[in-house]
Amino acid sequence: MLAFRNPVKLLPALRRTVFAALATVALSACTSDVNGPLEGIGYREARFEQISIMRDYRACRDQGVELDRQARSSGTSGTYLASAQVLEKCETGLGPDAAGIARDERMRAYALSVQNFFKGGNVEKARDNFGKFKNRFADYDFYYPDGTSFVTTMEALLGQRERWTFGEFSALNINDGLKSEMRRVLYWKNK
Repeated sequence: MLAFRNPVKLLPALRRTVFAALATVALSACTSDVNGPLEGIGYREARFEQISIMRDYRACRDQGVELDRQARSSGTSGTYLASAQVLEKCETGLGPDAAGIARDERMRAYALSVQNFFKGGNVEKARDNFGKFKNRFADYDFYYPDGTSFVTTMEALLGQRERWTFGEFSALNINDGLKSEMRRVLYWKNK
């Protein structure tokens, strides 16, 4: 004969067993990998620092670009030089930790500083910063809206191209107006 137990008495034991099983599953889900990488917080701190650096950089750059706008409207060499100095300070203030971030926008701003030193009349500083530009952004160039190369144009303006290439301006990727002006200068220098 089969003996049936009282189901009411089994209920507390069943509850304890189910609770113990659920607690074991829940606790095993909460354990962390102690030996795994702990870069989460460090990565976030580094990323936050990069964002702060770029926020400061962009505020500085905007100030230099605004001075450039004023220089273009007034045509004064002093404003071009002020813009160039601000833009140069923005790049040099970044430090080595920011070398790889926002390369394109930094490259354009630093190129504008080189160009504005030249327009302001400080050719030596333009040469110096152009050398720094080529070191910082090696193997990179950008193009003006007419398709001419910034690096080639600045090399031609700053006298960093071989003299024989000036006669062959068609081989250089520089603005047509600049080509004719360089030809005019060479003509009168050789007369």
